[in-house]
Amino acid sequence: MSYEMIALLMFSSLMLLLLTGQRVFGAVGFVAVVASLTLWGDGGSEMAFNSTMKLMNWYPLLTLPLFVFMGYMLSESGVAGDLYRMLHVWMGNLKGGLGIGTIVLMVAISAMNGLSVAGMAIGTSIALPEMLKRGYDKRMVTGVIQAGSSLGILVPPSIVLVLYGMIARQPVSQLWLAGAVPGLILAVMFIAYIVIRCHIQPELGPPLPKAERDLITRKEKYMLLGAGVLPLVVIFSVIGLFLMGYTSLVECSAVGASVAMLAALVKGRLNFRLIHVTLRKTLGVSCMFMWIIMAALCFGAVFDGLGAVNAIESLFTEQWGLSPWQILVMMQLSYIIMGMFLDDTAMLVIVAPLYIPLIIALEFNPIWYGVLYTVTCQIAYMTPPFGYNLFLMRAMAPKEIGLMDIYKSITPFVTIMIFALVLFMAFPQISLWLPELVFGKG
Repeated sequence: MSYEMIALLMFSSLMLLLLTGQRVFGAVGFVAVVASLTLWGDGGSEMAFNSTMKLMNWYPLLTLPLFVFMGYMLSESGVAGDLYRMLHVWMGNLKGGLGIGTIVLMVAISAMNGLSVAGMAIGTSIALPEMLKRGYDKRMVTGVIQAGSSLGILVPPSIVLVLYGMIARQPVSQLWLAGAVPGLILAVMFIAYIVIRCHIQPELGPPLPKAERDLITRKEKYMLLGAGVLPLVVIFSVIGLFLMGYTSLVECSAVGASVAMLAALVKGRLNFRLIHVTLRKTLGVSCMFMWIIMAALCFGAVFDGLGAVNAIESLFTEQWGLSPWQILVMMQLSYIIMGMFLDDTAMLVIVAPLYIPLIIALEFNPIWYGVLYTVTCQIAYMTPPFGYNLFLMRAMAPKEIGLMDIYKSITPFVTIMIFALVLFMAFPQISLWLPELVFGKG
């Protein structure tokens, strides 16, 4: 059997196992270990062991539990809820104002957390009930929350970009900067859509009634501005100190986790229950990441041994005669298809051993490609019928919001994101301008 057929058999076996509902790390690890033992006998058992030791020696991986802890500490302590209250008061008098405020909240959460799941949880628990109570269209509400939460994997400190940087051997600082401008552009596009749509159809996002606005005094409005101070301090402690060179990647995550605890203390909400819930959720998410990465390292080692990267490059360029841009488009389409079944981390660790060396061989910028990968993951998350975020929203939303409502709600936002992806592909400098400005070309 040729190496190409072995690689194809591994991928098809993996997808079949995933369709049976097996956990991602179990499916990936099982296929990798069976393939290595079948191909190389007893010596193949070393691949799984070596991937475990490589993971344990991967010092930057310490950032994952620390960033996850920071995000859960802020969400569980109510810092995000206070921020939404401020946005609610200041933007509620606009048509679609609560929708605009929700997008701003999601950007802030992304800059404090780096995970889209946290944004989704906060949006459905805080923003969704408020908007429904005030007469917002349920499809507008669910679309706004899903689109806004997707920014968590693009806006720094994105944990997905940290993982991409580790696997692709690219500097995380440059990846964070590369994701910042596209993330803000997407947020502005979402806000522009909300403003235009609610101006045309005010019933979709009515402003707060005048009677309710009159109950809020000017003094109270200005006092609420203080809710934005703590998030700014947290964001600066993570991103600002890191980009200024005062902290390393691991140090900035530790500083962020410490400042998040101080923020909860300042709010008077730091107690044993909060610490227990935060640590339990952090442990669950961190262990999931560790298992997936360990399985993927073994899977990638088998592919390296097969020479699959060279085989695929030869297939695309020599046998099929595809141009580099055609290959790039095929890669993005494959992410959208895989995104129907997998989350962003699983997609990255499964195909990164194949795609990233190919991207470099085709002379594309791997920093720029990291942004394209992340935006494509955002689109895949929200593409019916099996988008990851669609079912997450259905699980968290109230019963009156059906799956068809969620499908229809996301259509305009997915269209915006596809347009943005084409824009970022056509003009790489949108992503590369800020890293080149800070670090110089090269």
